[in-house]
Amino acid sequence: MCFALFAGIAGFGIRNMVQANSIANALNANFSIPEWVTGVVLVLLVGAVLLGGIDRISSVAGKLVSFMAVAYIASATLVLLINITEIPAAFGLIFTHAFTPSAATGGFAGAAVWAAIRFGVAHGVFSNEAGLGSAPIAHAAASTKGPVSQGLVAMLGTFIDTIIVCSFTALAIIASGAWTSEETGAALTSHDFDLALPGVGGYIIAIALTIFAFTTILGWSYYCERSLQYLFGVKIIMPFRAVWSLAALVGATLKLGFVWLLADTLNALMALPNLVALALLSPIVFKITKEFSTAAASQKTIRSNRTAAV
Repeated sequence: MCFALFAGIAGFGIRNMVQANSIANALNANFSIPEWVTGVVLVLLVGAVLLGGIDRISSVAGKLVSFMAVAYIASATLVLLINITEIPAAFGLIFTHAFTPSAATGGFAGAAVWAAIRFGVAHGVFSNEAGLGSAPIAHAAASTKGPVSQGLVAMLGTFIDTIIVCSFTALAIIASGAWTSEETGAALTSHDFDLALPGVGGYIIAIALTIFAFTTILGWSYYCERSLQYLFGVKIIMPFRAVWSLAALVGATLKLGFVWLLADTLNALMALPNLVALALLSPIVFKITKEFSTAAASQKTIRSNRTAAV
């Protein structure tokens, strides 16, 4: 019940209004579209998708994310190829500054430890939601052969997001020299792509950010809906969908400093019951994983024997 309560509230902050605000800012900066116009369009699009339920959400999000992920990685690869001579130096910069005595001293100096943990954990959860307990709500609705198979799919999503997309982005920013600018966040990535791809780089980032943020709004609508349905029953579904759609307009037109702080707090409150559940359920996870591995090995042996017999 605690998890469902925190999830139902947290989604309105960091997974709805913050995402809508990011979309509005990106489109305004690159295409001069007023924030309120973006907000109204988001209300209409989100509402239209939510009326179709989980099937339409998964269909729209699956197509958009797959397309944009491939397009973004291809664009980042092009940026790296343009700056290919700087890639060794970029790796050198990363490892040099990560493992120097000065870095270690600074990392353990007073408030620096708190800041590193605070922002590192918050940004990590914001990136891939690992340990938060939200993604399993969607994975539980999937048609699958078993929990281990779906768990492997879930792990693949985290790998693609963190190891591939984030690493490509970081290397592109360092190799191009954009990291020395005063920009931060999406503006830093946009500046980096503009340096390598003048005239189109900023548009690529704006479109990618818009699609990724929009699909986040859609995905989290399902998480929050299921959480609130657990607490209040099916009667909450339609009112929730209406409020969720309208929240995008609020987020697109407001300054969201307080919302970020509130959402980070609620994320932490979501993680606590989830991590306790993970610890308690770990023996079951180990058991079914072992059974899955044994069954897979047996199937492999049978196929090998059949091949040898043929």
